Formats: sequence, C-alpha cells, structure tokens
Amino acid sequence: MSGDKFKSYGMEGLRTIYYGSSTGGPGQDPSQLVAEKFYAPWCAHCRRLEPVWNEVGLEMKRLRSPVKVGKMDATSYTSIASEFGVRGYPTIKLLKNDLAYNYRGPRTRDDIIEFAHRVSGALIRPLPSQQMFEHVKKRHRVLFLYVGGESPLKEKYIEVASELIVYTYFFSASEEVIPEYVTLNEMPAVLVFKDETYFVYDEYEDGDLKSWVNRERFQNYLTVDGFTLYELTDTGKLIVIAVIDGKNATVEHTRLQEVIQEVAKDYRDRFHRRDFQFGHIDGSDYVNNMLMDELSVPTVVAINTSNHQYFLPSRHIESPDDVMQFINDILDGTIEARGGDGILQRLKRICYDVRTTIVSVFRSSPFLGCFLFGLPLGVISIMCYGIYTADTDVAYTEERIEVSKQETETRDVRDEGNEEEKKEENNGNSLVLSDAEQEPKDILEKKND
Repeated sequence: MSGDKFKSYGMEGLRTIYYGSSTGGPGQDPSQLVAEKFYAPWCAHCRRLEPVWNEVGLEMKRLRSPVKVGKMDATSYTSIASEFGVRGYPTIKLLKNDLAYNYRGPRTRDDIIEFAHRVSGALIRPLPSQQMFEHVKKRHRVLFLYVGGESPLKEKYIEVASELIVYTYFFSASEEVIPEYVTLNEMPAVLVFKDETYFVYDEYEDGDLKSWVNRERFQNYLTVDGFTLYELTDTGKLIVIAVIDGKNATVEHTRLQEVIQEVAKDYRDRFHRRDFQFGHIDGSDYVNNMLMDELSVPTVVAINTSNHQYFLPSRHIESPDDVMQFINDILDGTIEARGGDGILQRLKRICYDVRTTIVSVFRSSPFLGCFLFGLPLGVISIMCYGIYTADTDVAYTEERIEVSKQETETRDVRDEGNEEEKKEENNGNSLVLSDAEQEPKDILEKKND
C-alpha cells in the first residue's frame, strides 16, 4: 500500500530492460522515476500482461513522461526481487527516489498510466483558484481536499497521503477557493468530493483519518472487478453486488444491475454510507473463487468484508424494495451467514487454493504441471516402494530365522524323544534277557531233582 523503502541497490542497480531506451539501465541518477514490472518467464499472468505493458511503455514515451517503463526477470535476479519485496508474479512497482509503491489496480493500459502519473507527481497538489478546483473536480470521480493552513490535521493528512497516494489524489486549498455551496463548521477541514456531493471528515464520528480516507475513496456504486473487490476488503463495509453476465442483454441481467444502482443512489440516506458499498460485477469467476461456492447468474450477493461471511437472498430480487428487505434481513440476522474466517473455513481455503493452483498450472502448461507435480510424486513413490520392500525383506528374514529356530527346537525335541525310546527299549530287552536267562536255570534245577 505505502511507499516502502529499499536499501542497497537503488535505481542505478536495477538490471532491467527499458522500453524506448537503448541503455540497459536507468543510469546513475537516483531521482529517476521507474515503473518496474517484476515477472517470471513461466508465469501465465505475466505473459498476458506483456502486450499491455508494451503499450504502457510506448504511451509513456509518446507523452514524454519522466517515468521510465521497464521489466525485470525476478527469477534471474532473485536478490534484487527480494530487496523490493516481490512475493508474486507479476508485481508492478513505481520507484520514486528511495520509495517503492505497489500497484494493485486493474491491469489495463489506462489504469497503469494513471497510477504512474499520480504517484510520480506531488504528494499534495495545491489548487490556487476556484476555476482550477472545478476543473480537477470534473476530471476525478473521487478527490480529497485539505482546507486551511498549517496544523496537526495537515500533518496527519500528509502522512495518510504518503500511504494511500497509490489509490487516489490528494489536494489542498485555501478557504477562498472553496465554492459557496460547501459549508464548513470549523477550520481546518478535510473533505471528500464524490457522487455529486461532498462529505466532511469528523474525527469524533469517523475515527482515524486513514480509516476514513480508506472507506471514502470509493464511489457509492462501482463497476467491480477482481482488483476492486480485493481492495474493498480493507474497508470493513458490507458489499452488495449484482453478479451478472455482461454479454447477456436479457431483461433479467440488465434489470438487476439497474435495481442495485437505484438503491445506491436513492436509498443512500436509509443506510449509513460508511457501512455499505454497492456495485455490479461481470461474471462469477472471481466471486466464486472468493466465496469458494458456485453462484448462479444473475444473482445478488452481500459480502461482509470484516469477517469474510457472505449472504444470499432467500427470494428472487426484482425491485429496490427486495434489495432493502434483503439488507434488513442481514442486519436483523434472519438470513444465515455463510463462509467466515473460522478454522474450518481456513482449512477449506487451503485445500481450495491448492486444487485451483494445480488445475490452473495444468491448464496453462500441461508439461510444466507434469514436471512440477509428477516428479515429486515419482520420487515419493520410489521412496515408499523402497521402504515397503525393505520392511518386507526384514520381515521375511526374521520369519526365516524364527522358522529355523522352531525347526531346530523341534529336531532337538525329536532327538531327545528317540533317546528316551532307545533307553526304554534297552531296559525292556534287559528284562527279556533276564527272563530268558532265568528259564534255563529253572530247567536245570528240575533235572537235578
């Protein structure tokens, strides 16, 4: 979010390829501005971003922007990528002096160029006249304005701007520049202009200035995409989204979008604007991934960004009154909350992410998927087979030894039994011989008589 400092390399240490430049690096000027894309050659998302990034480089050159547009293979220069805190691919950063600002918005040419111009310029842009204020107000859907002189509030304002400049613009003006329709009860003040109106920051009601700016930097109704939905999770709002198919021009799809938009505009006062966000999203893929559920299109879903719970309407949405009833049911607790951030949901998220990652890798590059997942499985299978066969051999050897012992003991028992039988036979023979010897003696004695 904020501009993170990097330590050792500096911009002159970046070994990168620059669009529209014959040099291999930005030179030795550390104040140079660089829009840098960190990529991996095998990353499918990086390959999809490549033509857009080429257009960004050519357009920035055509506009004679001070921002140079480059790219770096993070897998070849891992130490530099680690220095800049690269955790995934592609990562886009704007390097300004000794700060690195992360880009998290939609990966389109216009959005990236807008980000580069916003961050590369002044942190707080002064508005010297009312004409300039009206001009800036027409150009930006959302803008923040500080009114007044030096004060502790201005110091906080500058601090917040240094962190959130990646998302929105920050301006300052004197009281004379503010139009007559703007009413300020006290000075200095911080205002946000959006949705054809304005809101004044109140420290007692709105709390921390950074949290207030983070909540108010979105219009009340948005065309939501994956990046916007991800950013909205930091606001703590209840997001009510119409999930539609933009290519489907049937009445059901277009009417649902109009209903949500009407609620956001006409019923804003019924709900506190700080707590609700409305919009529509084209397609259900990102929502399905976020909720780990399959939603039928078109439908309405409400997401509680503070605890990752979501709600589905119990009846078909056909009018703004149906949406209002849906929101009231959520607030009353009459609709069952799904999802959440409990232990079971976290385990489910891990399993879901692993499964989707494996599927995406095989879809984008089947050979790479076979190598990444097949090789470890093959090694594990061989190890398991080796352990199993080793255990079998040991068990077989122990069994043979046990059998040999049993055979030896049996043989010894048999030998002892044979010896006893022989002894008994010998004893029997002796008795027989004695009887046989006794008979002749008896006969001789009879003859003598």
